[in-house]
Amino acid sequence: MKRDSLSQLQKLEDYVVLAVVDADRFQKTNIDIIQQLIRQNTPGVYVTLSKPYESVKKVLQKKNINLTKLIFIDGVTKTVGGRLEKTEDCLFIGNPKNLSDISIAMDQAIMAIPKRDKFLFFDSLSTLLLYNNPGLVAKFVHFISGKMRVWKVKGIIISLKRKQDKELINQLKEYCDITLEL
Repeated sequence: MKRDSLSQLQKLEDYVVLAVVDADRFQKTNIDIIQQLIRQNTPGVYVTLSKPYESVKKVLQKKNINLTKLIFIDGVTKTVGGRLEKTEDCLFIGNPKNLSDISIAMDQAIMAIPKRDKFLFFDSLSTLLLYNNPGLVAKFVHFISGKMRVWKVKGIIISLKRKQDKELINQLKEYCDITLEL
């Protein structure tokens, strides 16, 4: 992630950011953002719709990121037929099509973090678009950006930079405080 983008975020107490990322930088950008937030001693919720919880956890562990500060919401493992083993740090939801389950899980996870300063990291809008139509995704982002503001969290929503999503991205910018092109 670019240094100037990070410094821009550090000046804000709570925010909703839409980060539009090239596919080849997706994983590195996600790691950089999470690493920065955890380094600031900010606990949070990581909603993963692109990779199973176990895969994300292993990548973050390799980067020596303190996972005790994270609660995961996994919307992938069940969809791809993986084993759902109950854990203290992950809520498993059915699939990315069930937006109500995602919303309920996010609410539960955010409320489970007692500290006032916290974040919600949402990966990725592009996956939501595989399971839902763009209009429904826009409504959902409007809803969760509002929830992020009510929760007073640092909200980060990741989307891949794809030509077919350009119109939706432009629409979603109005719900966010900052749009970063990474």
